[in-house]
Amino acid sequence: MKFTGKNVLVTGAASGIGKQIASTLASKGLKVWINYRSRPDEADALKEEIEANGGICAVIGFDVADECAFIEGIKTIIDSDGELAYLVNNAGITNDKLAIRMKLADFESVIKVNLTSAFVGCREALKAMNKKRFGSIVNIASIIGETGNVGQVNYSASKGGLIAMTKSFALEGSVRGIRCNAITPGFIATEMTENLSDEMKKTYTDKIPLKRFGTPEDIAESVAFLLSDNSSYITGVVLKVNGGMYM
Repeated sequence: MKFTGKNVLVTGAASGIGKQIASTLASKGLKVWINYRSRPDEADALKEEIEANGGICAVIGFDVADECAFIEGIKTIIDSDGELAYLVNNAGITNDKLAIRMKLADFESVIKVNLTSAFVGCREALKAMNKKRFGSIVNIASIIGETGNVGQVNYSASKGGLIAMTKSFALEGSVRGIRCNAITPGFIATEMTENLSDEMKKTYTDKIPLKRFGTPEDIAESVAFLLSDNSSYITGVVLKVNGGMYM
């Protein structure tokens, strides 16, 4: 894959899907800024792993839900590298319960991390990218933002909002050649799914046409494609990486 820019910020990159995204992008020649909120040891371990494999990266700790901290984080990156070429809004949380038992604070906390923080990231990235007339953003949404799910009113609202917001940023950024796309992962094999019983795994995979969970690599390679020059004529797209579970 070809990348015109030289660096990328991946939020929530210390573990899970974000960790794989960071590793994959580093392996393709980008300098990766590994963002974390509360797992410095994991972020440092990922940095060591990337560098051991010949990649370039830096660790940057801040809470994406803190607007001032996010703004300052992007400023730090630009002061260091002279640009922010790519952004992956990956950080997210869940706080699941039935809607009738969900307090407003439960709803708003998920919206703040999953949606509002992505707005701040996209807004600040767009400001920086406007000066270069170049840049690409990928927002990690979810299949739940397309289908809804019992017990996840807050999460589905945050991810559905992220999908809609991505399209608006794509329109606003397009005048200066800046692209913005979203990915909606389905069931992905992570530490969380490893804890499921074999019976539960079969229940889920039976609903997936490709008959398997996705892997973090599936998501990471999709992110790399949408950031890269190989997708230079793609913007405002929602890429479904779900094994056909929702078409």
